Amino acid sequence: MWKQVVPAVFAILSAQAPALAEEVDVGARLYQESCSGCHGATGKGGGELSKLLNIETPALTGLAAANDGVFPMLDVIHTIDGRSGVRGHGGPMPIFGSLYSASSVTAGTDYGSVVEVRGRILSLAMYLESIQE
Repeated sequence: MWKQVVPAVFAILSAQAPALAEEVDVGARLYQESCSGCHGATGKGGGELSKLLNIETPALTGLAAANDGVFPMLDVIHTIDGRSGVRGHGGPMPIFGSLYSASSVTAGTDYGSVVEVRGRILSLAMYLESIQE
């Protein structure tokens, strides 16, 4: 039985790898469009817009290190979608409008928009996880 199960498991996992890589690529694009202005192109802070803020923008590459080596996925998702306010953002990330807003997910009546917003949030969070040092 194991001789049949093990190859099947490897086949399933192998098929998922390109999809995960695609999510990171989408997340990287979203990061460059939405976050790099403040958090820098590499996630280490110091983006061009950070000069306009009253606080120093944190390095996003150290989120796991600051959490005992575990990437805080749920906290990151809540920060992106506005459920957790961030001092430097003045609350939910106002410069993005409803692009990543949890309220746009619940307010949306179109199933497609719910999936799209959640997909953007997850793609961005997965990208941030991939750049941890």
